Parts: sequence; structure tokens; C-alpha cells
Amino acid sequence: MEQDIIYAVIAFIVAGGGTAGLVPYLRNRRQQRLRGPDRQGGTATLERAPAQDETDTLAQPEVLPPADVVEIEPSPAEVIEKPPPSAGRLARLRGRLARSHTGFGNVLLNLLSSGKLDEQTWEEIEDTLITADMGVGPARQLVDQLRTEVKVAGTSDPAEVRGLLRADLIEMIGPGMDRTLHVARHGDRPSVVLVVGVNGTGKTTACGKLARALIGDGRKVVLGAADTFRAAAADQLQTWGERVGADVVRSDREGADPASVAFEAVNVGIERSVDTVIVDTAGRLHTKAGLMDELGKIKRVIEKHGTVDEVLLVLDATTGQNGLRQARVFAEVVDITGIILTKLDGTAKGGIVVAVQRELGVPVKLVGLGEGPDDLAFFDPEIFVGALLGD
Repeated sequence: MEQDIIYAVIAFIVAGGGTAGLVPYLRNRRQQRLRGPDRQGGTATLERAPAQDETDTLAQPEVLPPADVVEIEPSPAEVIEKPPPSAGRLARLRGRLARSHTGFGNVLLNLLSSGKLDEQTWEEIEDTLITADMGVGPARQLVDQLRTEVKVAGTSDPAEVRGLLRADLIEMIGPGMDRTLHVARHGDRPSVVLVVGVNGTGKTTACGKLARALIGDGRKVVLGAADTFRAAAADQLQTWGERVGADVVRSDREGADPASVAFEAVNVGIERSVDTVIVDTAGRLHTKAGLMDELGKIKRVIEKHGTVDEVLLVLDATTGQNGLRQARVFAEVVDITGIILTKLDGTAKGGIVVAVQRELGVPVKLVGLGEGPDDLAFFDPEIFVGALLGD
């Protein structure tokens, strides 16, 4: 670096610049070096959220991450929100969940309470489960199991049959599945959460809400806007970060290399000793090969820093079987560790939880139950089934 400065001084003087303009000349060269182009010609930018105890963010010195180019700019001084903790959210939102699934639960309970569990009634119960997006196989399995239990118990009492149905639904959803979200810092590295899924499923919003929930639990978070093909996605993520005090790493150029942004996000997370880095990715189902190349590259680049602790697939619960087809494509491309099921409070059918877990072999870890900033909740099978059946 000292040699570069010496060469620059000689070149400036030889060119007739004299010594008066030498300091501005060197300062300009340093700024150009710090703001050089990234791998794709853009600039990776860290949008820094205001710290709660800062009085003058512009006066605070910043440490540049060792990257191709990173420009650090303080976010506008705004009041940072203090999100509520994530614990108990699903229980608080169960009323909303119950209202959206009342029809499904009522049909099942009316059939089971009719006092006449003949062949036609069991067929109607199976049809109800299938139309609830549970899938033919799981629906038939549940009905066969319930019929056997009713026969063995020798009962047609509605309360007893309802209890059997509740237990069978909980078992089918899988209370023993590991729904732990691995977001704790390990060693000197933050946990890295890669969020994937097609556009329109609420993927970027899920990233922002997850960051908000983790910050509510006392964690420090960095958001990486690696969906560089939609400027709106980066803007949206930045807004989420500014509201709760999470730093956001983004590119200043649409279509820049997503892996470069992901790399910078993890790098910043390491330097700032955060707990979790959440990386939003592009959701284009253009071709399976293209998707594989893109996500594979992001994952490989991140792993130069450490490990990817979670790969969360965001699915729109209202899309039913179409969502399952999307899930299959992503499952073939990347090792999914969990599912975020969004819009579960809308026209979604409760059976989709069973279907998607059966299809992918991974648990639903989080569910979206509304448009509010705190409407993302950790999934609990017992609370979910209770809401379905109106308990």
C-alpha cells in the first residue's frame, strides 16, 4: 500500500500537478479504491440501521468489511420499534386461525356427531379431508385409523370420537418433528438462515417478520438482500430493517451477483458479532438448472465463512397442490430444513400442513397468520389442531 502511495505521488508531480493539489488527489484515489465495482459492476451497500443510543450517526466511525466494494451509509434517523417476543404468538393468534378454518372443522365434527357412522359418512369425512388439501393418501390413512379406533372403543359418543380425531390429527402433523429454528450464534460466527421460494409467496415479508421476531427475543440480526432482480425486494427489506434496527446489506444495481451480496451480509454479521444473518434470495422459477446454479452458488459462497444453519422454504398456503409442485422443485435444488407457511389465515385449508410435510419430509417451523408485522408465529401442532376443531 505504501508503494502505491509513492507511485501515485510521483505520477502526480510528473504530470505537472505540483504539490498544492496532492492531498485532494490522494483522498480521491482512496475513495475510488473503497468504492470500486463489485463482481458484476455494481456496488454492495450496507444500509445501517440507527443504533438506539446514537445521537449523531454521521459522526460515528465505521469499519469497512473486507469486500470488493462496500459503501456504508447510515439509515435515516427514525424511532426504532421494540418488537414483542415471539413466545406464545400462535396461542394469541389462534382465534384468527380458528375463524379461517371454521368450515373445515365444523363439517368434520358434524359428520362425526351425527350418530350414524356408516360407510357413506366415512366417505364424506375422507372427501372433507381431501378438499382441505391434506392429500388422498394421508386422508385415507387418517380415516382408516379413526374407523379402527372407533370400532375398537365401541363408541359413537361425539365427544369421544372428537377426542380420537384430535389425537390422530396431532399425530399425523408430527408432534415429534424437530421444529427448532437454529438462529443462535455459534463460536465466533453468526447463524445463517437462507430463505428461498417463488415470488408472491410472501418471502421477503417473511424475512422481515422473522428478523423482527428474533430482535424481539433479544437477538442482533443482519438482513442480506440477495434478491437482486427486484429492486422493490431490497427496498422492502431495508424498510423492515430500519424499523427494528437491523442492518441491511444490498447492492446498488439491479441484477447484481446475489452471491456477492450474501457473502457481504455474512461478513458484516461476523464483524458486528450479530446472532443471525437472514439472506433473502430471488424467487424465479425460470429453469431448474438456473435455479440450482444460483442457489448453489449462494450457498457455496456463504460457506466460505462457515455454515448455512437453516434453509427455509416459504410457501403460500392458499395455493394448495400448486404450492406442493413448487416445493418439489426447490427440494431438488437445495437441502430444505424447514417450511414457512404464509397466508394460513386466509382461504387456506388446514390439511396443507400435513401434505407439505409428507411431501418434503421436513417440518413446518413458522406460519404467517395475517398482514401485521407480528403475525409470524412458531408452529405448534396442538394449538393448530385445537384451532381447526374449535377447541
